[in-house]
Amino acid sequence: MPVKARRPPPAPPQRSFLDKAAYVAAPGTVVLGLLYYFGNQYNEAYYRAFGVPPSDLPISVQAVLARSPQAVFFPVWVLLVCGLAVLLVLGWLGHALARPENEGRRRTAYRALLAVGLLLGVVGGYPVFFRDDLLAFLPAGWPRGLLPTLVVALGASLAFFAIQVRLGQHRSGWRNPQVRDADRLWLVAGALLLGLLTLSLFSGVSRYAAMAGEAQARADANGGMKRSPAVEVLSRLPLVHHAKDIDFKDLGARAGPYRYQYRNFRLLVKTPTRFYLVPYYGGYENTVTVVLPDDDGTVRVQMKGSVR
Repeated sequence: MPVKARRPPPAPPQRSFLDKAAYVAAPGTVVLGLLYYFGNQYNEAYYRAFGVPPSDLPISVQAVLARSPQAVFFPVWVLLVCGLAVLLVLGWLGHALARPENEGRRRTAYRALLAVGLLLGVVGGYPVFFRDDLLAFLPAGWPRGLLPTLVVALGASLAFFAIQVRLGQHRSGWRNPQVRDADRLWLVAGALLLGLLTLSLFSGVSRYAAMAGEAQARADANGGMKRSPAVEVLSRLPLVHHAKDIDFKDLGARAGPYRYQYRNFRLLVKTPTRFYLVPYYGGYENTVTVVLPDDDGTVRVQMKGSVR
């Protein structure tokens, strides 16, 4: 009997670039990395507002991630709402331009949208990415932090939509090599616009995170640092500081070596070797951060819980 030749095993399916990239950076890892970055921007701006160098603060990863919702919730919510509105409008416009009777209007529309989109995305992106001082005319707060980014994102979205409309006109000409090569260039331009869109969104959320950290520092200082534990400092020697409204009392020689008492401090942050203290009263404009060592034996710091 003739022996039938065995068929070779089927070749394994070719994996796409995204499938290969998933092995290197899983979506969860990317999300955690972004949350850590924005939370770190928030923390650095918060403590920098009190004059504390971020390099002196060994903040744990868990503490940084815990601050990230305060840094990203509002800008992400704004971006999602605005993105939904833009997509609905562009979807309706694309459906209207796809009708046969709007053939002439389609070419005019994609040219106008491409011009406006490039103007907003490229020209408007210059102060967003390189010249923050040109945005000083905007009101402080979220308008200065998010509005320029939204303008750049809108421009990139309009230009990308215009490219999609333009490509839709030539779908029947894909077999023409010249048309196919030209459309490939338009596809590359669309990919670059998506990169500009991503960059603008990342820049906007990062800027808002830093702005929110500084704003929270001012609010805490003006509100009396109520979320921070109260601190009583006992010292062997009189402390030299410039903080206002700090109660001082000499307990006398009978109190032992730590005879000098200071009250109305609040603990800003504790590092392995230092205490960073701020006064309870006075507001942000009068806040002075006092740094005390934790390992020289001259001071003793007692915490009494947060003030409510």
